[in-house]
Amino acid sequence: MGYGSYSHRAHAALTTDRAALSRAEVFKQRGCHALMDPKGLSVREARDSAEHPNSLGIVFALDVTGSMGNIPEYLARRDLPTFMKLLTDCRVPDPQVMFMAIGDATSDGAPLQVGQFETTAELIDQWLTWSYLEGGGGGSNSESYELAFYVLAQHTDLDCWVKRRKRGYLFMTGDEHPYPVVSRHQIEALIGERLDEDIALEEVVAAAAESWHLFFLIPDRQRRQNCEARWREVLGDQVICMESHVDTCTVAAAIVGLTEGALRGVDALADVLHANGTPRDRIAATIRALQSYADLIDPDAPKGIHTHPTSTAIGKPDWWKRLFS
Repeated sequence: MGYGSYSHRAHAALTTDRAALSRAEVFKQRGCHALMDPKGLSVREARDSAEHPNSLGIVFALDVTGSMGNIPEYLARRDLPTFMKLLTDCRVPDPQVMFMAIGDATSDGAPLQVGQFETTAELIDQWLTWSYLEGGGGGSNSESYELAFYVLAQHTDLDCWVKRRKRGYLFMTGDEHPYPVVSRHQIEALIGERLDEDIALEEVVAAAAESWHLFFLIPDRQRRQNCEARWREVLGDQVICMESHVDTCTVAAAIVGLTEGALRGVDALADVLHANGTPRDRIAATIRALQSYADLIDPDAPKGIHTHPTSTAIGKPDWWKRLFS
């Protein structure tokens, strides 16, 4: 997937037209959309083409439980065009965006929803608004984030990785803990695949990290207290604590720009955001959220302060080959 040209003007018009609509009018699904149902899922592809010879796969895996529905709503009403515009200004030539929706597989009816990689404004917007904002979640202080890592590891195919050894980007939003394992029973029920055993969270993260940069975005300071420590055990410095959910697109685009080397530090980031008309307070909040990560990848910054967890080391462990060979 991922054919057609992106138009910022068309995308901005889509969000402007729905500014006064209710959430129920924007997100009309009352169950999992048939095309986002992962049952029988084979592969989601981000491919090069004549139009897009340097494709870069980008996934938003959005927590759509009760406490987190404001992020997909904000993206659909206002800010997703900002993400695409910032990528262009950061000279990221051919982004292809896919949306996933995550709930709680122990209690929700649609805990895993999977879209397609797209490049046009209309199709990117379509998959976002086809997401079913179930608003569920259980009382276990966990959601089924591990299912998204499994899909990335086992059911995506990226030309950016296969042809250029350039990893794609996952931006997962959430405010709870992950479950400690990928349940073989849930995988069979939701996707239809049979595993011999459950898969430890750290192992499925390691498998996904082979071809993806994995980031977990916590929406605000209040909710970071609930989940930051656990996620840092899993993803280390790639856990980003924002000050408001309204910074989601700005932070995600900035991460791509910084990681790809298109932005040389937070001063360059501030210049790009200012040129895009980002309010001064949101520029400052974005820089505060990303300062430690920017320092980590800055070749001129002092090293030895930040560390990556061993669970994100590149390469699939032996168990992965055993289960899926």
